[in-house]
Amino acid sequence: MSFFIENWILIAVAFAAGAMLVWPAVSAGGRAGSLKPTEAVMLMNRDKAVVVDVCEAAEFAAGHVIGAKHVPLADLETKLPGTVKNKATPVILVCATGARSNRALAIAKKLGYENAHSLSGGMGAWRAASLPVEKA
Repeated sequence: MSFFIENWILIAVAFAAGAMLVWPAVSAGGRAGSLKPTEAVMLMNRDKAVVVDVCEAAEFAAGHVIGAKHVPLADLETKLPGTVKNKATPVILVCATGARSNRALAIAKKLGYENAHSLSGGMGAWRAASLPVEKA
């Protein structure tokens, strides 16, 4: 007991260090595989990631990431294997807000795309970062 009383500062520092190590996972909301827009751009440039937009047709036509392939969420399970044939290829899933792309991420992982990611914040975050958008 005297050890804890005499070394309370060291214990507090150890606890704080542990909390800082866990913070990134907690702040991401437990969403493994979510990317910020700048991280997505780096993955696209460095690793030739394929961007798959899971929005509905009208949303896709209103604006999407340049070069994105359009596969609506409802069709993802059947059309993703034909769209991205190599399951080792990095895939970035995008929607308007990030909610559908998180569901799409679960589907992609189930299909064996272990290098799949969801764009955190969706097209809203992409536009807020002033990144280029093309319209159909």
